[in-house]
Amino acid sequence: MLYLRLAPEQFSYDEEKIFWTLVFKDERATRWSENLFRQEADTGVFPIQSWADFEQQFWSQFFPVNAEADAVNALEGFSYYQGNQTVDDYLDCFLTLVSDAGYTDPRTLVVKFRQGLKTNIQGQITTMSFGRPADTDLEAWYAAAQRIDQARLTNEAFQSMLQSTTTAPTCSALPRPVPLSMFCLPQSALPPVFLRSAPPVLSGGIPMDVDTVRKTYSTLPRGCYRCGEPNHLIKDCPHHLDVQRLTAEQWEELIKDLMALKDAVAEEEVSSSPEEDFV
Repeated sequence: MLYLRLAPEQFSYDEEKIFWTLVFKDERATRWSENLFRQEADTGVFPIQSWADFEQQFWSQFFPVNAEADAVNALEGFSYYQGNQTVDDYLDCFLTLVSDAGYTDPRTLVVKFRQGLKTNIQGQITTMSFGRPADTDLEAWYAAAQRIDQARLTNEAFQSMLQSTTTAPTCSALPRPVPLSMFCLPQSALPPVFLRSAPPVLSGGIPMDVDTVRKTYSTLPRGCYRCGEPNHLIKDCPHHLDVQRLTAEQWEELIKDLMALKDAVAEEEVSSSPEEDFV
């Protein structure tokens, strides 16, 4: 009807209006239009000749005669209640039922609208300290219910966003560490790790044992303890060690090497200090 009123020049005859309207069909309307064309095939004449006749048959086919009774029954039952709908969706359905049922009394409409609302929403409205809508002011009830529902939706969205941005994983939720073997390079691509032999154990503070320790470390090659090259120290080593790429075995070798290095440095400090007589 809207298009027919906006573009009346597009249609010269009622038959054009009828056929153009029959283009827009759902499943039920398709069956009805197919029946019309079937009758035309049998008789040679389309069964609807005027737009007025088409409107009358359309109303009889798709608008039930007992629409008012159905709406009244719905409003007297529980099927129209809000449930999981938003207040806006519930209000659209409620207004349609009220219009079909022909209800006009403001107090009755407020009672029906209030009954269908969620319990927490109607409870907040009835317990408002200020601005509580009157039991006959339907528009005020509509507005109050919409404000409360909108505030609820806004708060839920905010809480959801806050929870997703501030919740930190607990220890039980932390992922298991990825094995170092997943990141290791081939053995040939890693800088060599040189192990130092552990210093000999002293036997009761005999002077000869101290001399033996000094001789042992004096024979070790001086230079970088990371790559073994003699022309630089470990702090100047160009071979940067990527600990994330070490295997478990390489970790163990590195720890042993560092412990040996620590003992060697301690013994070198002892050897550089002035010798003292042993008692």
